Amino acid sequence: MDRRSKHLSSEERGVIFAENNRGVSQRSIGQLLQRPASTICRELARGRQEDGTYCPHAARLVYDVRRTRCRRPRKLVEGGAAYQFVHDHLVYRRWSPEQIAHRLRLMKPDDPSARVSHETIYAAICPAQKLDL
Repeated sequence: MDRRSKHLSSEERGVIFAENNRGVSQRSIGQLLQRPASTICRELARGRQEDGTYCPHAARLVYDVRRTRCRRPRKLVEGGAAYQFVHDHLVYRRWSPEQIAHRLRLMKPDDPSARVSHETIYAAICPAQKLDL
């Protein structure tokens, strides 16, 4: 298997599941996947069930929860006041994202959490397509 990233894939978790059920050692599983034995050990601990068996689906859920805690919270969340301000000015007043970002900076100069770049506005309002303003 060609390892392109440092994160385990679903296929690798499946191999770990199958080989662990066969009773293969962690070191042998690591050699098979070209991964350190410590990675296999952590993965088996992450997906360990109450009965002691490994579940790749549970391991993936734990992994996903940990990854979301690493990310910074978004400034423009749908339903929030800042999002509504940005949306209204884009749609109804036809302002550009640059104008909106500047206005937000002027409205709350002492609050860095209220500052949003025009790139963030593009990404939050139209994630799948570019705006034609």
